[in-house]
Amino acid sequence: MKVIGIVGMPASGKGEASRIARDLGIPVVVMGDAIRERVKEAGLPLTDANCGTIAGKLRADLGMDAIARITIPRIEATGALVVLVDGIRGDYEVTAFKGHFPDFTLIGIDSSFETRYRRLANRGRSDDSLTPDELRARDERELGWGLGRALEGADCRVTNEGSLEEFAAEVRALLCRLGGGEE
Repeated sequence: MKVIGIVGMPASGKGEASRIARDLGIPVVVMGDAIRERVKEAGLPLTDANCGTIAGKLRADLGMDAIARITIPRIEATGALVVLVDGIRGDYEVTAFKGHFPDFTLIGIDSSFETRYRRLANRGRSDDSLTPDELRARDERELGWGLGRALEGADCRVTNEGSLEEFAAEVRALLCRLGGGEE
């Protein structure tokens, strides 16, 4: 099984890369879904603060690779030859995936704070209603989980500062080169 991971700061384009993968017929496992499920199970509203608290608690209780370990069975359950994992938040998760899936490639998505904030304001997810200061705090929280180190260690990098069409073309070509779908 070939596993392609996506890492990037909030609103950098991970979800769009996942949509492109789905369009290419690549199954996508979203790590954040495991967090959102636990927030709902706890009877809490789906806010950024609640998602962050639950994710932090899982990491504190089970280790910094907890979300990766929770996600591995979901990846395997797809039964697919190629799977994309959206939402890697740290280098410990990368280590867990590389240890479990010998054919693992990490794609890092780079996007400026200003571009990401503009996208977040337009995205409309319940955990996205953030002020610039709240986005900075979210960035710091996720960097504290090792997101910056994971981005630095990415096997491939894509910059997402231009148009959606430019980004989509670059991601589609990269996924095809990595063996996931037809160009």
